[in-house]
Order: sequence, then C-alpha cells, then structure tokens
Amino acid sequence: MSETHQGRCLCGDVVYEAQGQPSTVTVCHCRFCQRATGGAYLVDALYKRSRFRVVQGQPATYDHLSEGSGNIVHIRFCQRCGTKLWLEFQRWPELVGIYAGTLDDPNGFDRSPARTHYIFADQAADWTVMPEGARVYGGDLSTPEGARIAPLCLDAPRIAGG
Repeated sequence: MSETHQGRCLCGDVVYEAQGQPSTVTVCHCRFCQRATGGAYLVDALYKRSRFRVVQGQPATYDHLSEGSGNIVHIRFCQRCGTKLWLEFQRWPELVGIYAGTLDDPNGFDRSPARTHYIFADQAADWTVMPEGARVYGGDLSTPEGARIAPLCLDAPRIAGG
C-alpha cells in the first residue's frame, strides 16, 4: 500500500492528501515564489493529479499570469485563513504542486538532490544555501518551447550571491 501524505491550511478548514512520493521536487527562487511564500523560496512537491485529492473543505483560487512562462498558475488557498496550499498549472495540467510547508510532515518526502531541481537560482536571496549535488538552473528547467536545459550540478554547497 502506498504512503499517504496529508496537509492542511493554518485553520484546518481545507485538508488534502497525496499518495506516495512526489514525481519531483522543485525549489523555486523566482520573485513570484518569494512573494507567494513570504520567504526566500518555495519548496514545491509535484504530484500527478491522479495521486492528489481534497479531503475536506473547498479552496479558493487566485489565477496569476506567470512572467516566466506566460501561462496561468492557479493558486489554491483557504478562504478563511489565506494559507496557500497548492498550485495547478496551465502549462502542466496533469500536475499539482503542493506548498511543502503545508504538509503535516514536511520531512516525509524525498528531497534529496537527485530528486530536486533548484530553479531561478539567478533570483535567489544572497544568503540562500544550495546543497552539494544540487541540480541548479539559472532560470526555468526548460525553454518556453519545452526544450530541457542542462543544469549546473554542484560539487560542494554554495551560497547564492556569494
């Protein structure tokens, strides 16, 4: 049986769950994610939509035009407390990106460098540390046309801006 990862908003009105490990994990340093989280970056656990479901409540939606891709990002959040819970993407309709900090156990999924992409590193806060083995991209993982970009693979930890 597959492991279940449950998460919720701050007030508990909206509860969701995802099955198994995420398809991939993205640590995004873009200005959108910095503003959306109020922090230095977003840890985004990406699940196939078929492995994600809302258990309780009905989230509200804010649609935002991505400066990077030119596509709409649907931000799902709690209407009562305002907690951002997950993202849905016009560009990748089969994926749901969970704000990892909203998981009941934010350490319960694999965030190893081999499974994680560090994107928009050129916008990272100067004090951000990226671990040895990280696959780092100055911008997005791919071009607007969908071609993959080769990452810089770190052979030692690195501090952004340093």
